[in-house]
Amino acid sequence: MIACLRGELLHKALDKLIVDVNGVGYDISFCQAGASLLPETGQEIFIHTYLNVREDALDLYGFMLIEEKEMFVTLLQVSGIGPKVALNMLSAIHPADLARSIVSEDLHRLTQLPGIGKKTAERLCLELKDKVQAMSGQDDAVGRYDAMSDSVAADVISALVNLGYPRAKALDALHGVRQSLPEGSPEAPIEELLRLSLRSLA
Repeated sequence: MIACLRGELLHKALDKLIVDVNGVGYDISFCQAGASLLPETGQEIFIHTYLNVREDALDLYGFMLIEEKEMFVTLLQVSGIGPKVALNMLSAIHPADLARSIVSEDLHRLTQLPGIGKKTAERLCLELKDKVQAMSGQDDAVGRYDAMSDSVAADVISALVNLGYPRAKALDALHGVRQSLPEGSPEAPIEELLRLSLRSLA
């Protein structure tokens, strides 16, 4: 198993990288979510990798974050989800957000991901709910991520990111706002959560 690589980034495209390690060029299918973390061509890169072995090919998949690789490997355990589908999913959603969607059985959010229909979304929840609990950044006693609140969270975070805030700060702001709401109160409207999150970030 090729678990990681350190070498010179020779080429980068939308979903492909070529990394030179001691004169050997590795062709890597790349998770686009980490594009902003890539160095410039010619510079050193360290990347987490997963080698998928098939009868007719050896395919290498790369991730800038270890969390992405861990979720990728977990997704491959589900029937009907191959490496390409898993990679496309993680290029569209952060691993923690995906884990929360699975834990809360948010089928609406899951079916918005590329290559995921209702039956596959249901299978994800059934087979991975317990396995991704730790990846979600919460346990049963922390947070209130039901189907509705997860969809609301995705919309609020998307709006904040579009306004130029880093995703991590947007997540922290929204989490802080939700923690400040009275326990047991109904989910606040998107507009209110966005307003309070913006105030927190100011």
